[in-house]
Amino acid sequence: MAEQEFCAIAHIRTAFPEKFGIPRQSGLVETEGRIIFESAFRTADAIRGIEGFEYLWLIWQFEGTKKKEWSALVRPPRLGGKETMGVFATRSPYRPNGIGLSSVKLLRVEETEEGPVLVVSGADLRDGTAILDIKPYLPYADSHPQAKAGFADTPPEETLAVFFPEELLERFSLEQREQAKKLLALDPRPRYGDQDGSRYGMAFAGKNIVFSVTDQTLTVLDVTEYGAEKAK
Repeated sequence: MAEQEFCAIAHIRTAFPEKFGIPRQSGLVETEGRIIFESAFRTADAIRGIEGFEYLWLIWQFEGTKKKEWSALVRPPRLGGKETMGVFATRSPYRPNGIGLSSVKLLRVEETEEGPVLVVSGADLRDGTAILDIKPYLPYADSHPQAKAGFADTPPEETLAVFFPEELLERFSLEQREQAKKLLALDPRPRYGDQDGSRYGMAFAGKNIVFSVTDQTLTVLDVTEYGAEKAK
């Protein structure tokens, strides 16, 4: 049987131009995304009735990972990057097929010059990510709140205290300020090789947030326009 080829039906616009700093699961931070359909799928008929659903499943394609890069064993960040688990017991991007799955909240449908646009909240996707399919979220079938969740049985917690100087925080909109602080409190650093005092740069909403962490306190050192030289 011939393999089916998939195409992008849409691309999503988000506040995350880079992988670093993106929430590790959907729904953790209520950042807004805009799903813009490709011309072949840019018709109101294709989303007729979608406003009746509060949440959607997005099936999307990882960027920067190739089929040959997959590994049977991976090191989940949730376990500090020190223990290995089978790739199919994780959500690692290094899979035989680089496909992701996210649950997002549908905020509204906008009519634009680019056709109908879905405005969603809680996406954990890099800006420009290709969307392969969209399906409605059905609570009676898709929600299993009592199910076991292995090594990820509790939601990620805000592990860092965040010191964000007011004059730097004011470079974001009011809504973006709370989102930025939440993203930083969740600790965007890699889960291994961290050293107190190291400088990091997190791209968010057109800005680059430069920060360091010491004794579980994250201190924002600078906020520059995205594209300027970043901390290394």
